Amino acid sequence: MRLIEAVGAWPFVTRRTLRAANGEPVVQHSRRLRKALTAAATDLRRDASLLRCLWMPRRLNWWIGSLFALGSLLFALGSVLSLMPGWAHVLDLSAQGVNAIFFAGSIPFTAAAWLQLNQAANAPRFGDHGRSSPARRFMLFGWRPREIGWLGCALQFAGTLLFNLSTFDGVKPGLGWAGQDLQIWVPDFAGSALFLASGYLGFIEVCHAHWAWRPHELSWWVTFANLLGCIAFMLSALFAFVPQHPVSWPLATLAVAFTLLGAIGFLIGSLLMLPEAA
Repeated sequence: MRLIEAVGAWPFVTRRTLRAANGEPVVQHSRRLRKALTAAATDLRRDASLLRCLWMPRRLNWWIGSLFALGSLLFALGSVLSLMPGWAHVLDLSAQGVNAIFFAGSIPFTAAAWLQLNQAANAPRFGDHGRSSPARRFMLFGWRPREIGWLGCALQFAGTLLFNLSTFDGVKPGLGWAGQDLQIWVPDFAGSALFLASGYLGFIEVCHAHWAWRPHELSWWVTFANLLGCIAFMLSALFAFVPQHPVSWPLATLAVAFTLLGAIGFLIGSLLMLPEAA
């Protein structure tokens, strides 16, 4: 095949148009190739059974979406209990018990992020121009920093590991303001920044530009919802800083509220991955 067009947000290429031997154009999309999706699977105008999406254990994309949804639900539950301590009291949950829910939510996040990174590491290389490539050995993580899909997945996986660290430290009792900032806020802030970068890379991978309006594409809604969730997580991290002296601003409440919004954004994006997987 002969390359006739390459499109994407600089410095990445996310869509290529090739000319086949018979003269017909062949269009390759980075996300579709990486996740083994068809054009019909990402078109909202198609007829699809939503019930079919609820149980597809043979599809890797289904597991990724389901695990992200589970982590999002646990983060949302922890946020609600933090904002409404009366409910936590009814459930006989201490502050450490509520924080343990956040840590539990970070585990499926990490599992889903690794599955997605592993999928990107073992996907056909984008830009082979339709040439058959020799069989490659199985890669746990891979190294494809020039491919936007792999890079976004790698940043997200690193962010989930930092969330594991910050939420685990959040379960420890008796941390002072310095301990909370060093052990909880620093990894939370760094993880949120990595999430935001990965969310934007995922969004522009679908847009083939720094911004595009594609409401007819299911993948666009998946990445747009995830990006909004990443923005909310980043705002949550900004407000989660613990000052040495009390301030008038309700920083902790704002941090938890944006965590809830971030969890809702990720939950919507994760659930939309299920019909995309179908």
